[in-house]
Amino acid sequence: MTQQTSPSDVARIFDAELRDPEPVPPRFNCAPTDPLTVVVEREDGRVVERHRWGLIPAWAASPSEGSRRINARAETVAESPAFRVAFRRRRCLVPADGFYEWQRIDGRRQPWHVRRSDGAPMAMAGLWSLWRDPATGEWVASCAVVTTTPNDVVAALHDRMPVLLSEEARSIWLDPTETSAGLLRDLLVPSDPDELELFPVSSLVNSVRNEGEELIVPLAAEVPRAAPRQATLFG
Repeated sequence: MTQQTSPSDVARIFDAELRDPEPVPPRFNCAPTDPLTVVVEREDGRVVERHRWGLIPAWAASPSEGSRRINARAETVAESPAFRVAFRRRRCLVPADGFYEWQRIDGRRQPWHVRRSDGAPMAMAGLWSLWRDPATGEWVASCAVVTTTPNDVVAALHDRMPVLLSEEARSIWLDPTETSAGLLRDLLVPSDPDELELFPVSSLVNSVRNEGEELIVPLAAEVPRAAPRQATLFG
């Protein structure tokens, strides 16, 4: 996932308040357990916050349990013990300028960058949670991205994709008073394929230690046609 847009610009785009002015550098290779910029609806308004990627349920024994909960499947999110409370009460937006998927080519993993055709940030459907460390008393805010079946663009690479919410859907998703599981589930569908574009990028993306704008520079290649089945960030 990439989050190049600054939190202050996220606040402007998503009509939210930025309460922490601490500068955040552009990210071109966000990985599980990294802090992500998210948008949440609090009692006193919509705000931009930073949450650790990998939802830690309130009942978790340690924060390490969040590392395997970076995604929540749309088909089971309402019933999943790890996500059902957040689905009912704590939904968020995860702004992203793009995300990566991989294709196996001649024994190597070729990364592709998927982004909106108009260059605007995506609004991924997210869930968030608060976990209290029993040893220190510290509160940790964490999040997960909701995934669904792919549209025709992403299906060329993988059989899952993040739920990308339209402008109309974002307010419904963020509304903490909205508890209709049916209405919320209706939002968890593949986005319009015409809104997305994809292109191959450097294999530098394959290491979470690498960062920088060079990770999203397009490489020349044909648009993939087959959909391999392999584990990815949004698998």
